[in-house]
Amino acid sequence: MTNNSTRLDHVVLWVTDPVAAAGFYEEIVGLEPLRVDEFGEGEVSFPSVRVNEETILDLAPRTFAERMKMLPGSADSAGHPVNHVCLALPAGSFDALRARLTEHGVPTSDIGHDSYGARGNAIRSFYFRDPDGNVFEARHYDA
Repeated sequence: MTNNSTRLDHVVLWVTDPVAAAGFYEEIVGLEPLRVDEFGEGEVSFPSVRVNEETILDLAPRTFAERMKMLPGSADSAGHPVNHVCLALPAGSFDALRARLTEHGVPTSDIGHDSYGARGNAIRSFYFRDPDGNVFEARHYDA
């Protein structure tokens, strides 16, 4: 991990039940949960899940919105997820994720090809929603 380059640190997702959301991301998406016990014990305001060694998703409860006063109108963003968050995976992990989503009855889009992203054109991609309606794209660049 380097501290001297620009990179994505975290994305905050609004969720109804942070513990259930952490469970979804751990069991179905395959991400490591962080601070779930501490959240349950009231020691921290929200749990997170680790995307990689440099990036996490914070799972903020919608009730937390009224405390979002860093910019005018920030509280109004609760319940309005971003368009989507994209996870780039190795090909095997991409297939495993799609299989887990199907196993758990999570609807997915058809597989798309050659969509542009941070590393050029991805070979395959698809979309799914988490239980709170946040939209995710999964993709892989390698063959």
